[in-house]
Amino acid sequence: MVFHVRLAPPRLSSRLKALSAGALTTAFLALAPLSAHAGDPFRPNDPHEIGDKTEAVFNALFYEGNYTEAQSLVGQAIAAEPDEPMNYAVAAALGYLNKDLDKLAEQARLTQQTATALKETDPLRGHLYTAVGIFMEGAHVLQTQGIARGTPSTLRLLQRVFSELAAAERIDANDPELSLLKGFMDLLLAVNLPFANPDQAIARLQNGSPAYLAHRGVAIGMRDLGRYDEALAEVDKALTAAPNNPDLIYLKAQILFLQQKYDASLPLYQSALTYADQLPTSTVQQITLEACQAEGIAGEVCVERSRNLEP
Repeated sequence: MVFHVRLAPPRLSSRLKALSAGALTTAFLALAPLSAHAGDPFRPNDPHEIGDKTEAVFNALFYEGNYTEAQSLVGQAIAAEPDEPMNYAVAAALGYLNKDLDKLAEQARLTQQTATALKETDPLRGHLYTAVGIFMEGAHVLQTQGIARGTPSTLRLLQRVFSELAAAERIDANDPELSLLKGFMDLLLAVNLPFANPDQAIARLQNGSPAYLAHRGVAIGMRDLGRYDEALAEVDKALTAAPNNPDLIYLKAQILFLQQKYDASLPLYQSALTYADQLPTSTVQQITLEACQAEGIAGEVCVERSRNLEP
């Protein structure tokens, strides 16, 4: 007998694990390209000094959604622009996605090291990426120590993250790059902790730039809050700006699935899978699982189908 398995909104095994995994990868890596000023993808006016090699990593990663290309470009960016903490943070996040915890730890350390040095010339971004590096360190703690042992250390690290973000806000609370990263983090807290306010996080995201990334973040938040019509409107806006981004195509498929519009979701899942060679294996497995469910195939069959994709 075949049946539709209702896909629960993506959730992680714990609230703290969500902080390190969900927000970290999405919030940091989803930094979009095509700024009016070469190098700085966030600020159409008054750009900060962000190198062209760094921007190229993001063009590959989140305009094209090409993780394979980004993996090869990030090493070049680090070699050419060694003082840019964003490069090390990207390398750390890719290490997380590839389950390379040693790389995650080392690149998180280098993110903090270069961000601390950057405070002398660009204090806002220095504080911002110090926060990102500490966040990455927390991800490593949870992955290596587990939830029970790692929670006390992670909570202490989280306080340091908030302290660094507060320092960046004191410099310019409306900075687009800060708004995006802090907005993603705040939104993740809001949808996982009952006392947090998601509307404040959404408002912060809407102050971010580039717009397609802000729409993506809001769509993720609305999805996790169960506000699917609003999520769909936001992901459509993001797709207008980046129509060939497989992460966005997948996100729209997922929202339609959650609305139980299985027939509408299936072509989008299939479209996202045409980009399989440039996506992380774990992402391809999850898309495959959900696409199988959208077909109405038994859950255990879908799980086996997705597992068969392991490298």
